[in-house]
Amino acid sequence: MMVRVCALRLFLAISLSMCAITALSAPQLDADAAQREAAQFLRDLIRIDTQNPPGNETQVARYVQAVLERNGIESEILELLPGRGSIVARLKGDGSKQPILLLAHEDVVPVDKTRWTVDPLSGVEKDGIIWGRGAWDDKGSIAANLEVMLQLKRMKVPLRRDVIFLAEASEEAHSDASMNGLVQRYWDKIGCEFALNEDGESLIENGKIKYMGVGAMEKLPRRMRLVASGSTGHASIPLDDNAVVHLAAAVERVGNWSTPPRLNAVTEEFFKRLAGIANPNEAAWYRNVLDPMVQEELRTKRPRYYSMSRTSVVPTMLQAGIKSNVIPSTAEATLDIRMLPDENMPAFRDALATIIHDPAVRIVTESSFTELPPPPTGLDTELFRALERAQVEVAPEAITLPLMGTGATDSAVLRKRGVIAYGIDIPKTADEMAAKHGNDERIQVAQLGVFVRYLFRAVTLVAATQ
Repeated sequence: MMVRVCALRLFLAISLSMCAITALSAPQLDADAAQREAAQFLRDLIRIDTQNPPGNETQVARYVQAVLERNGIESEILELLPGRGSIVARLKGDGSKQPILLLAHEDVVPVDKTRWTVDPLSGVEKDGIIWGRGAWDDKGSIAANLEVMLQLKRMKVPLRRDVIFLAEASEEAHSDASMNGLVQRYWDKIGCEFALNEDGESLIENGKIKYMGVGAMEKLPRRMRLVASGSTGHASIPLDDNAVVHLAAAVERVGNWSTPPRLNAVTEEFFKRLAGIANPNEAAWYRNVLDPMVQEELRTKRPRYYSMSRTSVVPTMLQAGIKSNVIPSTAEATLDIRMLPDENMPAFRDALATIIHDPAVRIVTESSFTELPPPPTGLDTELFRALERAQVEVAPEAITLPLMGTGATDSAVLRKRGVIAYGIDIPKTADEMAAKHGNDERIQVAQLGVFVRYLFRAVTLVAATQ
């Protein structure tokens, strides 16, 4: 008996020693210094106007290049179009593993300054919060990726994978300077096995991180127009075939259409894990997501989760008329459609026509419905496990949630190349999330610091020599 007890004690002592050695041998980040530096990068980046259109992203590329050069990291600016430069840099590993790519985009969506409470291009910091267009989408990621590259270089972390930094020019609106062009022309410079990009919702509730989301797939962006036609004439004489009236009715039907819900492997796991941390009422929703009554609750109270369970159709633009007293012959509406990856596209279009049920309204497809969706990224990978472990270390109160993005990112381009690509993001409150592409976009400096630590740990787990 004594021998067995002594053996057990020896085993425990060796195990604890090995854990201590592992912790000490892992690269140790100066978290406060890294947070301060990343925050300064973000403030500087926001002040560089890259609203797309027109973009002018080369300004950001030059800023990043100067920072990299000061720290002894070579880089290259890739200008597929004049003034629309992407920048790529690489830290070399020993070649025993394929590279990991840290990706973010330099352009931002336009702003209406009159609706902001601060100058959206000032990068102002108030009460620990950085405000400005791109704070979240996606200059915060550029700042964090840049900081991780600098820390790896300064600490001389031995690498088994190359770590590639890429800030690409055009993501918010399609152009020839986009990720598609970079992949087609410069794959030799950015080819990788793993990639970390934007689009991983991470939620703060009651001052604590509730979950850190990891995007493993995303919906497919598609666009259609509804075109109503009728007789033209003087507005003093009402006409039964008024194109505006027919269009308005069609838009109302489409806008209230609840498309059929369904789940896939990623969203099933998302709702399963979410149920484990939700309050009892919401946990019941997430265990019965497809129930019609639950769907109605999600539609009004959790619209993002509602969108994750279906193909969404949202009217976004209207166009009609040339003068207030003239009935126009045509009226048009633009529909932004985000399709589930397995959607039967021709059948969906037929269903949309059935909902509209008006021969005066034509459906015009603006984007390709024949393009095959990229495969989802599986969850049983070295990189996903590293992200889970990094989350436990930097936010032990949270959990990791795999999710399907409701928007679209450049990860789709990489997944088509067979890259294991995940989306991750700086943790934010629900109010901060609502400001994406909206007014008063902002992020907390402390959460930028958390994200830098999270990213650094995940990268070193998969790329550093063990």
